[in-house]
Amino acid sequence: MRGLRDPGRAGGGSFAVGTALSALAAVALLASGCSTGGTGTRDEGAAVTSPVERRAPTPRVSASAPAKTVNAVALLRKDPSVSPRVKADLKPCGEDTYPVDTSYGNLTGGTAPDLVINVMTCGDSVGVGTYVFRQRNEEYQNVFAAEEPAVYATIDRGELVVTQQVYAKGDPLSFPSGEDVVTYSWADTKFSERYRVRNDYSRAVGNGDAAEPAPAPPATSQN
Repeated sequence: MRGLRDPGRAGGGSFAVGTALSALAAVALLASGCSTGGTGTRDEGAAVTSPVERRAPTPRVSASAPAKTVNAVALLRKDPSVSPRVKADLKPCGEDTYPVDTSYGNLTGGTAPDLVINVMTCGDSVGVGTYVFRQRNEEYQNVFAAEEPAVYATIDRGELVVTQQVYAKGDPLSFPSGEDVVTYSWADTKFSERYRVRNDYSRAVGNGDAAEPAPAPPATSQN
C-alpha cells in the first residue's frame, strides 16, 4: 500500500550508510597517523641501525713506565761527544764495578724515560762528568753534558738539577769553597737554565785542622 516502506529495504539502506561512515573515519584516522610529526604507525617499517666500527686505541708507551736497563758504560764509550779524559775513567774500580751512577726519569717529555749518567773517580768518588741521554727512534741521543770536576746531576720533579763544586785557589779536593746548584728545564730541543743558587761553605769547620775536644771525665755517683 502507498505510504508503507519495505522493512528489508529500509534496514539495508541504514547499514550501507553506517558502513560508509565507518570507512571514511578509518581513512581519516590513518591519514592523521601518517602525517608528519605524528606518533602513529609508519609505513617505512622498523629502523635499521648501521653497525659502528670500533677501533682499538693506538698503544703508547708512557714515560712513567718501567725503564729498560741500559748499559751506561757502553753508551758513553761509543759516544763521540764524550771527552777522552772521561772515557779514561770508565774502568772498573773492582770486579765488574764501574764508577757510574744511572738514573731514569721523565725530563724531556718523550715516550720513553730519559737517562742521566754520572761518572766519578774510583778513589774519592768525585764527579768528572754528567750526561743526559734522550731516546729517539730506538736510539739514545746525548742532549746534555757537563765535564767539569766535581759535578753531579739528579732528577727532581721533572727537572734536571746539576750541582757543581766551586774551588778557590789552594782548596783541597775534599774541601771546596762552595757549590753552584743549577736547575734546567727542557724547552723545544734543549735544556735551558731556570734557577741558579750559590752556596758558600764556612771555612771554620770541616777543614780537618781543628783539634778534637778532650774526652769528658767519667761521671761519678753522688751518695
